[in-house]
Amino acid sequence: MENNVNDILQPKQNEGKKIKVGIIGLGTVGSGVFKTLCNFENIEIVAIAVKNINKQRNIKGLNASIITDDPYKIVNNPEIDIVAELIGGVNPAFDLIKTAIKNGKHIVTANKELLAKHGEELFNFAEKHNKVVLYEAAIAGGIPIIMPIKTILAGNNITKIEAILNGTTNYILTKMDAQGASYENVLKEAQELGYAETDPTGDVEGFDAAYKITTLATIAFKKRIKLENVYREGITKIRAQDMQAANDLGYKIKLIASAYIDKGGRADVRVHPMLVSKKSTLAHIDYVTNAVSLSGHPIGDITLSGPGAGEFPTASSVVGDILAISAELGKSDYILPMMRCRHNIDAEPIDISDTDNKYYLSINAKNNKGVIGKIGKICADNNISLASIVQRGVSEDNTADITVITELCREKDMQNALQAFENDEYINKVNNLIRVQI
Repeated sequence: MENNVNDILQPKQNEGKKIKVGIIGLGTVGSGVFKTLCNFENIEIVAIAVKNINKQRNIKGLNASIITDDPYKIVNNPEIDIVAELIGGVNPAFDLIKTAIKNGKHIVTANKELLAKHGEELFNFAEKHNKVVLYEAAIAGGIPIIMPIKTILAGNNITKIEAILNGTTNYILTKMDAQGASYENVLKEAQELGYAETDPTGDVEGFDAAYKITTLATIAFKKRIKLENVYREGITKIRAQDMQAANDLGYKIKLIASAYIDKGGRADVRVHPMLVSKKSTLAHIDYVTNAVSLSGHPIGDITLSGPGAGEFPTASSVVGDILAISAELGKSDYILPMMRCRHNIDAEPIDISDTDNKYYLSINAKNNKGVIGKIGKICADNNISLASIVQRGVSEDNTADITVITELCREKDMQNALQAFENDEYINKVNNLIRVQI
């Protein structure tokens, strides 16, 4: 006899007690989680903590009697089985989660910053108290990635990740590309539309993506990645001219969060703008869409893409985690063993200066004879071979913009070359240096 999906996900009330959930945070994600959980008969939302209890909320079915402005009433409530932490940041989220675990509650969180900075301590604390912490929503919003890595992809040796993990920066770069507009103008537009915060630093300087790739690489590589070892560079220096040059060369510019682990267990984890080949899947991930590409054996290459943020996409991941826990409660004294932290060894970091990359250089130089040759010589003196060098016209002030694409070379050699360019009398400025996808 076939089982009805609703019978599986929503057991009838007389088949067992309801799973009691407390939600901390009723912002965009929290609202989506509340609305979605209301569809499940076996889940009861006991309490919701908010910052401003007097704020008007037009949410259908929301009972004001379950709202509190004291989140500790949730984590200390003996009735509650699962706490969903949806406020973000380190404080007070860390203490709230630890208190909830100490009081016998399982945790679902979307808090990428907390996991990146204190994940090790949090997971160890949860294991000590035999509780689980699930965090599907903390990495790629609505894209399922953590549970697939932990379950269906568990037999793979994943060695490389390339991902677009921040919708704000991807929106800005896509609009710059489509409109030929400046970073400043597109950022202002994104802020007006609500895609970018009033203070966009966390997104545009790569912090958000760095938090996410730290945890994602830890899970995929089965070794701990320390946030302080993740190289980070934002998109604020990207110009409309760089977008045009990239297109002419067969690339798109994206903010890429990447991670690679070598056979010796050394990890190169970073976030920075990258020229991505138009033949690559990631080149065509536009606007607020996110994507994660994994490479490993035996799967080969796989890319998952979808909405990386927003009310219902993120709620989808949070609710999925809540249902995963609720389905196991009462069935075992040690639930969801595959989803628990199973790695205690730190990956040895590879410093960015010791990595090999290809580079895009935009150089402004005096329009003198021999300048291109001079650029070539500086590169050659620093063990850098050139794949292409193109002069992109002469300005009214008799300066020329020159675009260079290098072959594979060492980062420290490129930094030495940049120093030489700065000291050269014929070179006015290196407008930009962007790494190129290999």
